[in-house]
Amino acid sequence: METCYKMIKTDLIRRIDLQEKRFGIEPELTAKLAKMKVRIYEVGISYYGRTYAEGKKIGWRDGLKALWCILRYNLFNRSN
Repeated sequence: METCYKMIKTDLIRRIDLQEKRFGIEPELTAKLAKMKVRIYEVGISYYGRTYAEGKKIGWRDGLKALWCILRYNLFNRSN
């Protein structure tokens, strides 16, 4: 989920009201697509992640935010 690579049909993405502005966008998008009963495919990718010295910005707090978003958009939020 947290790879930043997504391919979504335009008509689907236009029907989703996205709320998150940072790393929470990944679990929000995944949860909302799943609620729409969209089939999600996983395809292997290759990439070389940056180090913190190279500008990597994600940290443990972002993991907590992602966990909150997973709970929020799967359990508490009933709308798209």
